[in-house]
Amino acid sequence: MSITLNPQILLDAYYQGIFPMTDPRDGYTYWYDPNPRTIIPLDTFHVPRRLERTIRQNKFEVRFNTAFSEVLHKCAEPRPKREETWLSPELIKIYEVFHEQGLAHSVETWQNDSLVGGVYGIALGGFFAGESMFSRVTDSSKVALVTLLRHVKSRGYQLFDVQFSTSHLKRFGAVEMPRFIYKKRLAEALKLSCQFI
Repeated sequence: MSITLNPQILLDAYYQGIFPMTDPRDGYTYWYDPNPRTIIPLDTFHVPRRLERTIRQNKFEVRFNTAFSEVLHKCAEPRPKREETWLSPELIKIYEVFHEQGLAHSVETWQNDSLVGGVYGIALGGFFAGESMFSRVTDSSKVALVTLLRHVKSRGYQLFDVQFSTSHLKRFGAVEMPRFIYKKRLAEALKLSCQFI
């Protein structure tokens, strides 16, 4: 079903475990509520050994929320094997509103004061929805993702949603679960009062 979006509609959807994606073929935005649903367990996520070594070498400066809009727009740019994006201008505007309201956050990786990678998502209660990430330098987005996972775990978040399973996310321990179990875990996570920053 096509939808007309505004911040409140999108926020209500997140509280129900539903998220939007714009179909670049027709320009319409649709609701998604996949079954199974994919999460990265915060107690058992995996950091590949080589990536852990990269993190220890401090190849990147990691910052929080210093270039949220830039991260959004870079996530929406075409990339190899994906010339079109689900992240429409309409969605970008709403996520920027969420950022202004303290609900959306970015983790960025920098080299020589240049933004080279990042990830952004939505934080509600003890729930974090990882939405998208980009990389311009090898491992830059992976370092941002691991930093984000460790950060939300340290802040007491209980559920880290990544929507769909991919081979990339499986490297970090992503698992699928039936939708009804996900919805129960979401309801419990939303009862918490975690602070991202």
